[in-house]
Amino acid sequence: MPTGGGSIQLGRIFGIRIGATPSWFFVLFVLIYLLTGYFGDVVNVSSSGAFALAVAGALLFFLSVTLHELGHAVVSRRNGIGIAGIDLFFFGGVTKNTREAQTPGEEFRVAAAGPAVTALIVLVCLGLAVGLNHYGEVVGVARFDDNQAAPAYALLGFLGVINLVLLVFNLVPALPLDGGRIARAIAWRLTGDRNRGTRMAGRAGQGFSLIVAAYGVYLFAQNDSFNGVYTLILAFFLNQSARAAIVSSDFSDRIGGIRVADVMDAEPVTMPADTTALVAEDEFFLRYGWPWFAVVDDRGRYLGVLRRERAEGSVAEGRPAITAAELVEDEPGRFRIGRDQPLEALIAVEGLRELGALMAVDAEGVLCGVVTVEQIRRALTAAAPSGL
Repeated sequence: MPTGGGSIQLGRIFGIRIGATPSWFFVLFVLIYLLTGYFGDVVNVSSSGAFALAVAGALLFFLSVTLHELGHAVVSRRNGIGIAGIDLFFFGGVTKNTREAQTPGEEFRVAAAGPAVTALIVLVCLGLAVGLNHYGEVVGVARFDDNQAAPAYALLGFLGVINLVLLVFNLVPALPLDGGRIARAIAWRLTGDRNRGTRMAGRAGQGFSLIVAAYGVYLFAQNDSFNGVYTLILAFFLNQSARAAIVSSDFSDRIGGIRVADVMDAEPVTMPADTTALVAEDEFFLRYGWPWFAVVDDRGRYLGVLRRERAEGSVAEGRPAITAAELVEDEPGRFRIGRDQPLEALIAVEGLRELGALMAVDAEGVLCGVVTVEQIRRALTAAAPSGL
């Protein structure tokens, strides 16, 4: 799901960048405000104590969202899908993969991983409530009863119920929710057609967005303007995301027969792995004026990308003999793609936007060509219907 705009890095977990868009900070502050009033009602503490509980509750909720997205990310990695990062935003979080799932099994495993983590959090909260012999207090908070509860049990109840709501909502079989991705994987497996599965789940997503919108109108009728506005915005977001998935699947049908090998430059200029930084600067960057080169070993296998600033920086630091193989960069899958991948797979690769090109490799990792944004643009323009 696209978040739009840039994000601020909050940290890294398992080497995965965790970021937040400006909209996340807005939601964080609003949630703290709302929880301050709620905890003030269910916990016998001062106003400052209620505020402290609200801050803790909001941070625990977003930690839960982060763990949910890490579930997606870890399983994606285990299935060979690169991770560009995780962003928290207005409606929760999103894991940015470097490519789409290639099989229904991959799609199902990645989509189900997040809800599985959320379900585990709910079970842990329930288990702690039973184990601590304060089940009544925890469940009372979770049911939003007016009963007073100790601070720790109030937090535990809130964390359990908010994750339960997140789990149930996210499992609705409608794109762009995880339930929609699971439904798409099942439909893909049954029909053998990913795009058909996408359209089915996308239309379900549009239908679900209407139900959410109707609930938003109901909240307005109940004089709950704040939640009404939030719900209507959520409905609009769901509808637009589902519509985008349907449009994308229709276009994918048009370009389904085009492969990376059909549009790539099959004879790119490459840099041998043993090229020194000084030679790279003189004979490649100064000669061609390009900002980067693909580096290959003596068997033609792609090793990564060497940028001009890294070569120049090494020379300036007094390390002119360091080799290109030691200076390359390419996190798993960031700048590369299989030569037999469909054209649509190129568009989803995060590295394409960063570098402006991707390296096409075969099953053994041998560099077969380079495909640029301009080449992709020409291919998409040729495949698009007239007047699009």
